[in-house]
Amino acid sequence: MALLLIVGCATQQQRAEKRDQMRVALAMALANKQLRIGIESMSTLRYGSKTVTPDFFLALRGDTLCSYLPYLGQSRQSSMMYPQTGLNFEKPVMNYSERRPKANLTRIELDAKTDEDTYHYQIELYDTGEAHIHVRSLHRDPISFDGTVEL
Repeated sequence: MALLLIVGCATQQQRAEKRDQMRVALAMALANKQLRIGIESMSTLRYGSKTVTPDFFLALRGDTLCSYLPYLGQSRQSSMMYPQTGLNFEKPVMNYSERRPKANLTRIELDAKTDEDTYHYQIELYDTGEAHIHVRSLHRDPISFDGTVEL
């Protein structure tokens, strides 16, 4: 019994140390605006939740948003002039804001404009490394993504 108690305490301590390391690393990444989020799943308005392959990501590199995300939904404008699929672009960030509404949560809001649309990203980053991304645009259905911060 004592051995199980010691192992349990050590595991809790390791988890706490890992959370603290992630919190510090995330704070540094946000201060430098160097952040990458690997995407694990997406939630669509019309098609429900889907698991995605591990090659999709969202990155913030200084003042540039690198969005390589899948898209499943409807567009309210013809894509004949702009045949781009997915949310795949690298564009300058507009209207960047960052706040900490809870002790373990950082919320980033930013806009990016491409030739085909204007996008609003709301990124929720938890100190555990979990990330939730909500994307709205002028001409497409909203979509959300779940992922993990990659440091």
